[in-house]
Amino acid sequence: QTWKRYSAEKGRLEIISELLSYAVSLALLLLNVYAAVASIFPGGVFMQIVAVILLDALIGLPVRVTVSYVENMVIEEKYGFNKTRKKTFVADRIREFLLELLLSVGLAGVLGGLHIALGNWLILLFAIVMFLFSMVISFLYPVFSRIGNKFTPLEEGELRDRLMSLLTKHGYRVKAIEVMDASRRTTKMNAYFTGFGKMKTIVLYDNLVEGMSTDEICAVFAHELGHGLNRDVTKQQILNFGNLLLMGLVAWAAVSVPAVHTAFGFESVNYGFASLLIGIGIGLIQPLTGIVTSAYSRRAEYRADRQAVKEGYGPAMITGLKKLARENFAHLAPARALVILQYSHPPMSERIAAIEAEMSKKSE
Repeated sequence: QTWKRYSAEKGRLEIISELLSYAVSLALLLLNVYAAVASIFPGGVFMQIVAVILLDALIGLPVRVTVSYVENMVIEEKYGFNKTRKKTFVADRIREFLLELLLSVGLAGVLGGLHIALGNWLILLFAIVMFLFSMVISFLYPVFSRIGNKFTPLEEGELRDRLMSLLTKHGYRVKAIEVMDASRRTTKMNAYFTGFGKMKTIVLYDNLVEGMSTDEICAVFAHELGHGLNRDVTKQQILNFGNLLLMGLVAWAAVSVPAVHTAFGFESVNYGFASLLIGIGIGLIQPLTGIVTSAYSRRAEYRADRQAVKEGYGPAMITGLKKLARENFAHLAPARALVILQYSHPPMSERIAAIEAEMSKKSE
């Protein structure tokens, strides 16, 4: 019952957020505001990019901040998840705004530079650039996560020894095991490990350390180990490259048809506006391509759960999943169509049933 109330409030907020964003974007397009503002700035490809993207970011900022405030400081607070103070909330939003602005301008600049230099080869090259960009972001994620968060080494003891043993017995080297102060912002539990190749850094939310047993935490990492052993991240990157080729096609269309730009008041192609058009195009394509990638992801989750059973953590994996479901208000009985369209993880009941079946098979 609590989950139903929580998800209903979150759902209503999401609908309102989407409608407000849509209304703002539609008004900007119909009134040719992007072109009007861009005309104020001096000539040059880069300044035209900055003008459009900065306008879009600033106009959308009030809606995004308001929605984020209601979601975190009102709804999450109401249901006992939020631990973020207002000062931290403001600092997080400023950081997000500056980082997103920097990345958006950078990607639009790359788009413009590739199109000017290479013309129709843009499709393949832009896809490759986006692929490399996603890899760089993955590589830098540990760096980004340290902005505004505090990491401390996990104290010596049974948990540290067992996590070390779990990874090292499969040939991984552990650079560090750290605890992140996630409880400053939320009560939700999470954990991950990062690093390319065999060198890994394990990161635990402090909520997870406090809320789960040693066996359950080890089960979570046996599951993550399964992803590593099966190279699921690499396989998903290959799948994503297909999506990026489609993005390259959308990008080519966005910069190769000047009529699209002149229809909205521009004198010629504006690469900042093109980047916004790409976002719209990808928004139409992703629900379709997402069905394929999500189907693979769900399959990979079952396989990673089997690794936890193989390591002897089947019962702990089940109790850990139940705790995560309860603490994070997971949807316990989603419709099959919803799972196919949106879920990157199988429903909790189906994961538990599969783990129990694997445990029975192992005991035979």
